[in-house]
Amino acid sequence: MAWGASIAAAALLLLLAAVGGGVHCRELEGSRRGRALQRRHHLRSRAEGGATVLELRRHHSSGAAAPGRSREEETGGVLSSDAARVESLQQRIENYRLIRSTSSSEAAAAAVEMAASKAQVPVTSGAKLRTLNYVAAIGLGGGEATVIVDTASELTWVQCKPCESCHDQQEPLFDPSSSPSYATVPCNSSSCDALQVAAGMSATACGADQADCSYTLSYRDGSYSRGVLAHDKLSLAGEVIDGFVFGCGTSNQGPFGGTSGLMGLGRSQLSLISQTMDQFGGVFSYCLPLKDSDSSGSLVLGDDSSVYRNSTPIVYTSMVSDPLQGPFYFLNLTGMTIGGQEVESSGFSDGKVIIDSGTVITSLVPSVYNAVRAEFLNQFAEYPQAPGFSILDTCFNLTGFKEVQVPSFKFVFDGSVEVEVDSSGVLYFVSSDSSQVCLALTSLKSDYDTSIIGNYQQKNLRVIFDTSGSQIGFAQETCDYL
Repeated sequence: MAWGASIAAAALLLLLAAVGGGVHCRELEGSRRGRALQRRHHLRSRAEGGATVLELRRHHSSGAAAPGRSREEETGGVLSSDAARVESLQQRIENYRLIRSTSSSEAAAAAVEMAASKAQVPVTSGAKLRTLNYVAAIGLGGGEATVIVDTASELTWVQCKPCESCHDQQEPLFDPSSSPSYATVPCNSSSCDALQVAAGMSATACGADQADCSYTLSYRDGSYSRGVLAHDKLSLAGEVIDGFVFGCGTSNQGPFGGTSGLMGLGRSQLSLISQTMDQFGGVFSYCLPLKDSDSSGSLVLGDDSSVYRNSTPIVYTSMVSDPLQGPFYFLNLTGMTIGGQEVESSGFSDGKVIIDSGTVITSLVPSVYNAVRAEFLNQFAEYPQAPGFSILDTCFNLTGFKEVQVPSFKFVFDGSVEVEVDSSGVLYFVSSDSSQVCLALTSLKSDYDTSIIGNYQQKNLRVIFDTSGSQIGFAQETCDYL
């Protein structure tokens, strides 16, 4: 099923404003002003009909640009951090396969030991890099926490007092002693068992003399959260969920900026979606705004589609049912078109991909990426090329051009569902003078890796995750707080 406005010329027009002797992308104007506005902006939420609506905002994890740091250095940090996340996701996928596919207890123990060793990687430069994510506000134990929305995380966690080693955050740390409804989760509980299964953690999370269930979530980029599993009241636009299980982190480091932690929206027993099944039926959706910091989007919990503002009908494709999938949302990518031209690649024959809110740039297996890149270069041949930048290897010098014809991009999923990428998600502006503008896609190392559709290609789309119906829906929508 095709959706969206058909473009006979199979090209979108990107307008550029002349600045000095070059060009400037309007999307990038006022970005520093936007960051300042975000810090002063209170994230809103409300209940409407059968849905709970939370405002989403683009979050720059390190706040204002570091003094003396160029735009290129800032962008390089964002892309390097994104590459580290992608590598971490690939490792996590492999760990789930190893841990859950083995029938030998000895092999399982070895796999768990490997996963645990990964969890003890010390903090590296990845924790100091900048990244771009989306944040929302939740109520927890009577306080408020601003958290990064992450569809690849098994568990919601926030930083807690007393904090042994924590990243800076703008809001006060969550204080368990100030919440009468707070309690730790004991080791001999189903929630503790579920955490170990979901996160691939070893049984040593609960020692012989240990009463409380501890957790460790860490990744190859050096970021981590460690603490104790607990439960308290969760408030979402007035909807109160008693006994919500979360991670109370007392040692946390990584590119989380001024946020309080993460909102885990993955497919696991302890994710926010699973724990609110009675309230929201296992359905949530988001619409991610454009890059500017002062723009808003929305996270909708529940299946009431009347609150959406989609401009095209919602079309659904099936989630891939995979017992080894961990918390990830898999779907089958069966093809892509560029400028109306179908991309030919053998990689689409096994096109299982992850759709992820926390990854920025879409990463494709080499066989698919090379075919996409070749077709894009063929259609974009009139523009001079520029050197690659970080993980982006296909770049152009658009200085002097007041308008550029950008070929349309579409993903094709199971059921012939076509999803058109917003024009702002095709090119990534590295330099403010447009002397280095890159195709916003990157290649993975091997065809054995798993492709990931990042948030840069999901802007101005309503993406619906229906875990009960095992399907994912898409529709065009100009994203704003509804």
